[in-house]
Amino acid sequence: MPESAPKMVLVVDDDLDFLDFVTIVLESDGYTVRTATNADAGLELMQAERPDLVIVDVMMSYELNGWSVSRQMSADPLLRQVPVLMVSAIVNESDEGVFPRNGHARLDGFMRKPIDPSTLLRRVAELTGADA
Repeated sequence: MPESAPKMVLVVDDDLDFLDFVTIVLESDGYTVRTATNADAGLELMQAERPDLVIVDVMMSYELNGWSVSRQMSADPLLRQVPVLMVSAIVNESDEGVFPRNGHARLDGFMRKPIDPSTLLRRVAELTGADA
């Protein structure tokens, strides 16, 4: 990744091990990483620092899940253009076609956990434009 203006990625997941994993992988490639352990904290961070990409778990143990986060981002003029990469240990990539794409929720990509580090870096680069 070029040394000019590192891209900032926000990771929202209630799995602390996953947050650590993604942080290590992305920071080792020059990204700035912010993390949140629940949707409310993630949305608050998005308002404070507009990320270049949001990685969010589809299912979290809190009231707001990845879909709720995505819908709220779509409704916010400052956040609606931020790409969203959904991740899940439960949903298969083959199920991605059933995800809503009606404009009320944002979905720019999907990855199934566990995530391969090189695949993660490739997808993040694609979604942030860092591979350009």
